[in-house]
Amino acid sequence: MAKKNYQMQFGDEKKIAKAIAANQRISTKYATEMCREIKGKPLAKAVAMIQRIMEKKQHLPLRKYNKEVAHRKGAALSGVKSGRFPEKCCKVFLKVLESVKANADFKGLDAENLLIVHCFASYGFRRRSMQAKGRISGKTRKSKSTHLEIIVREAK
Repeated sequence: MAKKNYQMQFGDEKKIAKAIAANQRISTKYATEMCREIKGKPLAKAVAMIQRIMEKKQHLPLRKYNKEVAHRKGAALSGVKSGRFPEKCCKVFLKVLESVKANADFKGLDAENLLIVHCFASYGFRRRSMQAKGRISGKTRKSKSTHLEIIVREAK
């Protein structure tokens, strides 16, 4: 079953734009770290940061899920030096940010002046598959997926 409702409700629907991506095949841990990093930023700065992560010029700082993660050279970002470069997560986030920008354009909002007010990631549907193991029995594996939701409004 696909995700249809949003985690947060705003009063005036005319001043905000929303986008949702359900059951994306990305890590929920990286998605929550990315949400924490882009929340409260202007949309253009968030897109630029994600593109720098994809080009491996900047790492995604891991504050919560940082067990056995190596430190990166350079200054600490968001108070930590540990981080990674999640490319699949970045591709999905860019797609959702493009979608929310298009939704804002459709509503007549200023696309150059958008601020991310809400970003949320949660566990999605776990797909089952069988891994071959020997001649008789198999082993059940579950592949992960993540729900993403982003809400933007015009900055004042």
